[in-house]
Amino acid sequence: MWEEIDKKLCKSFVFSSFIEAFGFMSKVALIAEKMNHHPQWSNLYNKVEIQLCTHDAGNVVTEKDRVLAKAIDGLI
Repeated sequence: MWEEIDKKLCKSFVFSSFIEAFGFMSKVALIAEKMNHHPQWSNLYNKVEIQLCTHDAGNVVTEKDRVLAKAIDGLI
């Protein structure tokens, strides 16, 4: 479940391996590029942490973030 923390939508994803986590990030990257809306994220082995906010709107959560979050969830 996505949580709104400090004006960002945040969620952690845990996978069975680094390769699975990296594959997930590659899929997210393709969606984000098509939307021209790129996440702030980190990866440590099998864990991917994503934070979404809209920089053009003053670094707050907007509908663009909610749409991207839903698309990301659709990958799982």
